[in-house]
Amino acid sequence: MATTKRTTKPKHTAEPTPCIPCGGTGNVPTTVRVGRKHRPVGQQDGLCLNCFGTGTDPDA
Repeated sequence: MATTKRTTKPKHTAEPTPCIPCGGTGNVPTTVRVGRKHRPVGQQDGLCLNCFGTGTDPDA
């Protein structure tokens, strides 16, 4: 009886692709508006609605 050679499957080492709108951070800048005329005064971090804060591309 001949011996059989067993091989293992290669490990999956590919990193997930980063989300394009947030760049993989999970946060996107949101403009803050104040006053009666709603003038922009600055920016704050908001949750990325494309990846819901995970930072990975959901379409990949």
